[in-house]
Amino acid sequence: MNPESSQSPLTGAELVDEYFIETRNRIIEVAAFLDRLDRTDPAVADQDFRVQALAEAIRVLAGSGPERVREIQVLMSDPTTTPLPTLDRKGAVGAYDRSRQGIG
Repeated sequence: MNPESSQSPLTGAELVDEYFIETRNRIIEVAAFLDRLDRTDPAVADQDFRVQALAEAIRVLAGSGPERVREIQVLMSDPTTTPLPTLDRKGAVGAYDRSRQGIG
């Protein structure tokens, strides 16, 4: 979808009034997670693919452009199209380990 083709029903000021506190709280939650992670084994932050994907998502957020949501969804998603013969995990992990397949 072309971002310019769909306008928000709210003005910029109305969006800020409605969603600022909720978004502020989410950013504080991310900062708290990263602070807790910093107080543990530093190797986890350096080597865990989920933490690496989160760091890249934060870089995308810090940038500008109309497609941040799409970029982050692609970043976190499994890019493969071949079905697995069996499930590799019981539950979702929230990001794709691109080092497994030599991606990224």
